[in-house]
Amino acid sequence: MVDKLHKFRSMLLIVIIPILFSTASAQQRQSESKDAAFYTYRGISYGQKGQYDQAISDFNKALEINPRDADAYYNRGIAYEMKGQYDQAISDYSKALEIDPRYAAAYNNRGKIAYERKGQLDQAISDFTKALEINPRLAEIYYNRGIVYDKKGQLDQAISDFTKALEINPRHDKAYNNRGIAYEKKGHYDEAISDFTRALEINPGYAEHYYNRGLAYYYKGQYDQAISDFNKALEINPRYAEAYINRGAVCSRKGQNDEAISDYSKAIEIDPEGVKAYHNRAWQYTLKGQYDQAISDLKKALEINPRNADTYNNLAWVLATAKVSAFRDGKKAVELALKACELSDWKKLDYLDTLAAAYARVGDFENAVKWQERVIGSPEVAKQADLQAELQVRLKFYKEHKPWPAD
Repeated sequence: MVDKLHKFRSMLLIVIIPILFSTASAQQRQSESKDAAFYTYRGISYGQKGQYDQAISDFNKALEINPRDADAYYNRGIAYEMKGQYDQAISDYSKALEIDPRYAAAYNNRGKIAYERKGQLDQAISDFTKALEINPRLAEIYYNRGIVYDKKGQLDQAISDFTKALEINPRHDKAYNNRGIAYEKKGHYDEAISDFTRALEINPGYAEHYYNRGLAYYYKGQYDQAISDFNKALEINPRYAEAYINRGAVCSRKGQNDEAISDYSKAIEIDPEGVKAYHNRAWQYTLKGQYDQAISDLKKALEINPRNADTYNNLAWVLATAKVSAFRDGKKAVELALKACELSDWKKLDYLDTLAAAYARVGDFENAVKWQERVIGSPEVAKQADLQAELQVRLKFYKEHKPWPAD
């Protein structure tokens, strides 16, 4: 159980490519009420004002007059999307494409919904690719496809798309930001910091750029620079809960437990339903021996989300390993640790380590040794000498029929 960074990832931007209309001729305007273009144009005006029901009504009238009006379908799709009616939006974008197969904007918006709302990543990439085949100079679509590649873990393709977006639009700060995130995921922290810095040169008022650069500095072990960037993010957005959480994590690494607790408490004030801040504050309380506060925070986290495996694991760890015997409850720790393992399909090694500690606390040393050896024998642990040494210490206790820490 340790403080964990709460990572921000930029979400796909809503990209609505406007439809431009020429002024109607005098003959066309003789009966505007029956003119499909008039209703489409007025519907766009309603949509821009956020009056989506009126917009849909006008697009419906336009389509009654001209069922082959691709623009009306496209714009009605946007209105449905803004209302959260995503299936209707996809249907309208598809109809626009049936009428005009070279409607790049419709491919883009359909792809965006497929990614954001449906999780259909391959479909999204297919639609973005078709849009780019029609118009290869659309920076936003390279940007959107890059985000989906990032989501799929195809980081090189993501970086390539963000780079293409920047070739077209060198002042696309969010493309620099997301390319930086991809570099960060690859462990290329210097490249990530360079991209976040470039994003800040273009848009110095965007808190997320400071936030993301702060994460990169954290990963490089440059904690003072990380804190400086989180501070700047919070100056821009004082209600940025994630920035408080991650500044708290950095303070924890620097041994500044009280400052960490203060930051987690501020995050909870901003977002009382965010379990990560409760997790991290509980760990700080555990380090200070304030087990009652730690247990209280973790129970609150369980109330908020009864399906969060981390919460079950963390509470089990406290109940199994608290240095003050009054706060230990081995039987409950086993129950909670088993729940964490079940929720994670028994794939999280730290949960198995907790389970071993819980079994040891109730005197079931056979199971304690079994699960601890399972953790130590994993390829992930084999690469981490410090962690393996820590785990071996606990295993020695279990083999000697002692819980850890000993009574």
